[in-house]
Amino acid sequence: MVARAIPDAWHFSQPHLVLRARTEAADAVLQRLLGEMVDSEELREAASLAREAVNACHPAGRALFASYLALPWPEKPHMVLWHAATLLREYRGDGHVAALLTAGIDGCEAHVVMAASGKVGRETIQPHRGWTDQEWEAARQRLQQRGWLDSDGALNAEGHAAREAIEDQTNRLALAPWQHLGFERTNRLLKLVRPLSGRIIEQGGIPVPNPMGVPWP
Repeated sequence: MVARAIPDAWHFSQPHLVLRARTEAADAVLQRLLGEMVDSEELREAASLAREAVNACHPAGRALFASYLALPWPEKPHMVLWHAATLLREYRGDGHVAALLTAGIDGCEAHVVMAASGKVGRETIQPHRGWTDQEWEAARQRLQQRGWLDSDGALNAEGHAAREAIEDQTNRLALAPWQHLGFERTNRLLKLVRPLSGRIIEQGGIPVPNPMGVPWP
């Protein structure tokens, strides 16, 4: 999907303009959705804690995290929190890719496993990620040969255990920022951001279930 869009995309815009538009859009929509909460002391505290958590993350081997880390930090507290959330998400995401590769799982296979787990339907994830039917079927066959899928294409016991092992490794690779904050300050950050994310959901900022079929916890 990226190969189809780049570099043709730069005939329509330029990277610095896209980044500026992204930041301005996030600023405007967060102010609208959060209302008076955008200026709250709780948000400022959350932004400070989240930024400190990011400072404990090393970019080695994490391409997307490193790319976002190279961008300047915003000045407004709600934008600091937004940027920190982006960095922490990509830090974990890069670690998840590493865990998948360590387990010998490629991109299409990872999505077949997700669909086979029953958490997200193939009809949702395949077109969203851009895999062809031929690529999807080939990945499914490889996973069956590996012993992870049953004859109906669902995860069997071995497949579930393998998927859990990948998720556990992803969690371990994502521990650095939370070990740095410690138990109490990590829980404090969660307590501070939950009302903010709740307000965003209540105001319709994110559809629930979202386009990937994942419900709000």
